[in-house]
Amino acid sequence: MQNTKLLLTSLTLVGLLALAGCSFPGVYKIDIQQGNVVTQDMIDQLRPGMTRRQVRFIMGNPLIQDTFNTNRWDYLYSLQPGGGQRQQERMSIFFNDSDQLVSLSGDFMPGVSRDQEILGGSSDTTVSPTTQSEQPAPQPEQPEKPAKPGSVEESIQREIDTIETTPVPTPAPLETSPQ
Repeated sequence: MQNTKLLLTSLTLVGLLALAGCSFPGVYKIDIQQGNVVTQDMIDQLRPGMTRRQVRFIMGNPLIQDTFNTNRWDYLYSLQPGGGQRQQERMSIFFNDSDQLVSLSGDFMPGVSRDQEILGGSSDTTVSPTTQSEQPAPQPEQPEKPAKPGSVEESIQREIDTIETTPVPTPAPLETSPQ
């Protein structure tokens, strides 16, 4: 009776350890990526009026092409790091009836870098024309400082100064008339 109780306790303990091993923190879990990888650089290249072929060249084939709305392409991307939270990004591109890019919607917008957004930097990428009076005055160039005597930089400069240039010979033109 005592042996049966000990055997049953041992089997229960081994079973619980085996079950706990399934979620052991040292086990490697792979990252799962699905869909189209869309980057901010890709979105920044898109311009209104581009054809479908130009958009496909930049973005690749859409993940979803709606059969009922042929003027909309959807790009979806999801990443689930091993054991982490799933992240999903979506981008929809709309065309008009003459197959030209009209608008975008989704997680990316032209000119707004995610790096700048995360770091808190300015996301203003617009360029405004300036007049001559608004342009800053050109800065005078700083004269190059000579290398210190006896330094490696000075010896390299001395070697460069003593190099003689050799002209490249130009070949004589070939005669094109038949003999």
